[in-house]
Formats: sequence, C-alpha cells, structure tokens
Amino acid sequence: MVKQIKIAPVSRIEGHAQVTIDVDDSGKVSDARLNIMEVRGFEKFLVGRPVEEAPRTVTQICGICPVSHHLAGAKAVDACFGVETAPTAKLLRELMQYGQFIHSHSLHFYFLAAPDFVFGPDASPEQRNVFGIIAANPELAVQAVKFRKVGQQIVEATAGRSISPVTSVPGGITKGLTQADVDRLLPMAKEAVEFSKATLALAKPIFNQYIDAIKILGEADSMHLGLVKNGNLELYDGQLRLIGKDGATIKEFDPKDYLNYIAEYVYPHSYLKAPYWKEMGWENGMYRVSPLSRINACDQISTPLANAELQEFRKAFGRPAQLTLLYHYARLIELLYSSERAVEMLSDPAITGKELRVPVKARAGTGVGVIEAPRGTLMHDYDTDENGIITKANIIVATAHNNKAMNVGLKNTAQKIIDTPTPAEGILNRMEMVIRAYDPCFSCATHTVAGKMPLEVVLNTPSGKQVLRR
Repeated sequence: MVKQIKIAPVSRIEGHAQVTIDVDDSGKVSDARLNIMEVRGFEKFLVGRPVEEAPRTVTQICGICPVSHHLAGAKAVDACFGVETAPTAKLLRELMQYGQFIHSHSLHFYFLAAPDFVFGPDASPEQRNVFGIIAANPELAVQAVKFRKVGQQIVEATAGRSISPVTSVPGGITKGLTQADVDRLLPMAKEAVEFSKATLALAKPIFNQYIDAIKILGEADSMHLGLVKNGNLELYDGQLRLIGKDGATIKEFDPKDYLNYIAEYVYPHSYLKAPYWKEMGWENGMYRVSPLSRINACDQISTPLANAELQEFRKAFGRPAQLTLLYHYARLIELLYSSERAVEMLSDPAITGKELRVPVKARAGTGVGVIEAPRGTLMHDYDTDENGIITKANIIVATAHNNKAMNVGLKNTAQKIIDTPTPAEGILNRMEMVIRAYDPCFSCATHTVAGKMPLEVVLNTPSGKQVLRR
C-alpha cells in the first residue's frame, strides 16, 4: 500500500510549496514531486494596460524580486517602443541589478541556507533557523544585515526606493546619481567586496565538511542556461548560452528569439510551468538556470577576485559542475562579482552622466526583456497595439526553468535516503535542502487568484486549548 509523506510547507524559501513523497510499506520510494498550487495571474493583469505602466506593475509580482521584474519589464518596454535605452540610464539600471544581487544573495546565504550547514541537517528545527544564527554568532548576524543593507542602499539610490522600484520608464530612467550619491555609495561597495571575500573564506571549509551530503542531495544532471557577454559572466545584457552535460556550447542566441528554442510543459500536480529545450523534447530537454548554471555557462568572469574564485571552483568540481548544493558556493562567487562590479561602476565618472532618457512614440510592437535574476534567467515578453496597449504578455521566471530539475532531484534524493514510511525529521530536512539550494521564488512563479495567503493561524491558550483557527 502506498503512503504519502507530505512536507508542508517547505520552510526557508520564498513563497509556498509542498513536497509529496510516495512510499510503500517496505519504505521503498516510488515517486516524489513538488506541488505549487497557486496560480499567477499577472500576465492577464497586464493585458489592456499601457505598456509604460508595466515596469512598475510587475514589481508587485514579488517583494523579494521586484528589481528583477522592474528591469526585465523595462527592457521589454524599450523594445516595444523600438528604442535603445539612454546611455546613463543603462548604466544606472545595471548598477541597480548589482545592488539587488548583493542584498538577495547575502540574504539567502546567511538566513536561509546557512542554518543547515552551521548546525547540521539533523539539528533541531528550533535551532536551525535565522534566530539560531543570531544566538550562535550575533556579531556575524549583524555583519550579514549590514552587508544586505549595502545592496538595498544601492537599489534605493537608483530605483527610487529599496523595494518596488519606480524609476525605469520607456527609453530610460527618471533619476540620476549625483557625485554626493557616489561618494556615499562607493565606500559601501568596497566594504561589500571585503565582506564577500570573508563570506567565501567562512563558507568553503563548511562546504568541505558537508561534501558527502553535497554529493548525494538533489542529483539532477542537466544542461545549463545563462547570459554571457564575450564569454564573460553577465547578469544584465548579452546573449543566452546553453551548454550540454559535457560542457560544450549547444547554442548561443539573442534572448529575443527564446521562443525558437524554449517550450513550456504543464505538470498535472502543479500550476508552476516547466520550460524545456524544444529541440530535444520534454523528456530530454531539461536544463537549469541559476548561479551554478551561470558560472557553468560562462568562460570566465571579468572581475579579478571572482574570476580567481571561479578557477578554484572549477579545479575542484569541473565544468559543468552538476552537484545541486554547489548552488550555494556559486552564489557566493556571484556575490563577490556583484560587489566588484558595483565598485567598478561607481568609480566610472559616466555613472553621473545626464543622458537619462530618449524620446519614445507609441507603436504596435513586440518587446522581449531578459536579465539574470538572482535565482536565474528571467524573461518578460509583451505585445502592444498601435496605441501602446499591451495585447499579450508572457513571463518565464527562474523557478519555472528549474521546475523539472527540482522534481527530478527530489525523486532521486528520496530514493537514496528514505527507506521507511516514517522518516526522521532530519531526513525530511535534507529533502527541503534540495529545494532551498535553488533559492526558488514561488511568489514570482505563482500567485493565488483569490489574493489570500495560504497561511493558517491557530491561537491557543497558555494551557494549549485552541480558541481560534483561521
């Protein structure tokens, strides 16, 4: 008889998800899958709206990834109008991107991923969380908060506010940086470089300590997709490159042509779509996007410190590296890269330029905006009529690209580590670690149409008697 083990909700991720594991009386696992049961309606919300509203509207998709949606939406809007972004505005949008990576990657490592490695997968859930980190090392926790704040300060200076950006408009941006802004932000960015180096120095021995877990959790060998520019790691612009399991480039193409290569599959157990490489079909076309995919896809990194870390990483794990928990390691290399790039951009006098916007004129058109969100490749695709009104919108988020790999990784892991219908809490946490490695954002991927949070609140008296459940 098949019994279902449910892990619900999966903790320390963005949004809401459930893992279902089918296991028989002998403890043999026959299947495991990721359930995402909310529907995202933003593509429909956009239809009928003026396209210039899109970069501000799509920030409401998610409170964690608003910069990603703002920037991808802005690039798509510029393409709909058929204009090149004003030169200074392009620099400011890119700087905004690095600010987001600094705050998002530092948040994920210290507060979502680190508890599993600092205390161990079998530690008590009461300890294995952000409050456990604060109690164990309050000085480190304070530094982590300051680190994330650097990213938020850069985002606020370029985006108008630290969440839900408002500055990107058709053809450019509404707000430039002053020299006073640069004088304030540049020392912070330099400090972020030092903290990134310290974070890698802290994390690498921990990764080595848990290398056995890294080798068995989340196995999902795949192709990898990411932006590159002249072979370098790229987060804002460039070409999309797909590499195979042997590390060879399968295709490098203009992001606006993504529909020629990518199709979407729908699982019967989830509302989260699952893109795949069209030419190879659903069964064989699985690829991943992520920090690990990006450093697999690129030939090198343009900044010296991050590139040195990449070479050390490749010496240890090869190219492409496939171990899912190495996402954490790759994320920290990108953290260092983003900090170095922020220093470079803030040191460039062009960042205070005045070429903030080019004129635009409504027309019928199609615009595709592709950037790298912290979690992987993000695509916005809009069609407009002759009045600039959106007639069709399609959004593919990083978490969707990784949907099949997460399901494959869960099944492979469950079949390796579960041998009883009643596994211990630490075993179930290892299943959650597979999901956390991807840093998925289910808030981006899906939303409940009813606008309700799938959260149950239970109020008990001090004696344990339940007095309210909503």
